[in-house]
Amino acid sequence: MIVPVQDISYNIEVCGKDSPFVLLHGFTGDSSTWFPFCDRWGKSHQLIIPDIIGHGLTTAPNDVQLYEMESAARQLDHLLGQLGVNQADVLGYSMGGRLALTFAILFPNRVRKVILESASPGLKTEEERKLRRKNDAELAKRIKEQGLESFVDYWERIPLFKSMEQLPAETKCRIREQRLRNSAEGLANSLLGMGTGAQPSWWHRLQDLTCEVLLITGEKDEKFCHIAKQMLQELKNGKWMVVKNAGHAIHVEETEIFGTIISDFLSH
Repeated sequence: MIVPVQDISYNIEVCGKDSPFVLLHGFTGDSSTWFPFCDRWGKSHQLIIPDIIGHGLTTAPNDVQLYEMESAARQLDHLLGQLGVNQADVLGYSMGGRLALTFAILFPNRVRKVILESASPGLKTEEERKLRRKNDAELAKRIKEQGLESFVDYWERIPLFKSMEQLPAETKCRIREQRLRNSAEGLANSLLGMGTGAQPSWWHRLQDLTCEVLLITGEKDEKFCHIAKQMLQELKNGKWMVVKNAGHAIHVEETEIFGTIISDFLSH
């Protein structure tokens, strides 16, 4: 369904019934990221799966400010309001995890439990953020100048996704086709507005979260395992799980195990 939010047409997939459960995909993804879990989680939850601004069938506006993390979190708040949802569990992967965390911090009464897959609270120092903004601006320029297919070729080969090389050819082909359905402008603006360097650092706000927080990382993803370890020390009600034989995209690399972890966490 298409839901208007602040002049942005959001594409949202809804399946299942009962307790609301919001699922937020990563950069270059879309709502189809979570379709393999609809039958399983949909038995006990109403899954609300948006294409995040600039992705999928949701509008990709020119105004970079609309992509800023806090703006995207406010859009999510409006979106849930339009759907009549007062409180939900929220799962976010990578970029979607940063959005889920931002939403939980800005709208704590909206969130019952939050699950962060391979996600971070941002970068701690302005120096780090400045360097990341520079790198993301260069990537955004690359997308606009060289086109989407060239960028996806590059993105598939970054070290973060090395463990995905072991996936079946059919799975890799499906992911590539989905990435190529995005718009170059949407992804470029997403990097500029929602990139890790552009967003606020939430490290100092982790202790403010009172809801249950589950951190999930893959054992092959050393960077995000290190981040999760640090986050756990700041969270009042946090839990961290490491999935063996998985890298950054655990929900793709170890789908069955990931599905079970989420179901168990939500059920208690």
